[in-house]
Amino acid sequence: MKKLKVKLVKSLIDEKKEHKLTARALGLRRVGAERVHEDSPVIRGMIFKIRHLVEVEEL
Repeated sequence: MKKLKVKLVKSLIDEKKEHKLTARALGLRRVGAERVHEDSPVIRGMIFKIRHLVEVEEL
């Protein structure tokens, strides 16, 4: 199964609470943090919600 590397590239300051919670659920706590997740519709939906804050790379 494919994996996705997600990196937080913009700050969560002044973002909606929903966006902060989504980033936290992905394991992204600070700028520059990276996490690898299995590619699934749930993870893709979370990434789509905060796509303006993250970079995504397929592994």
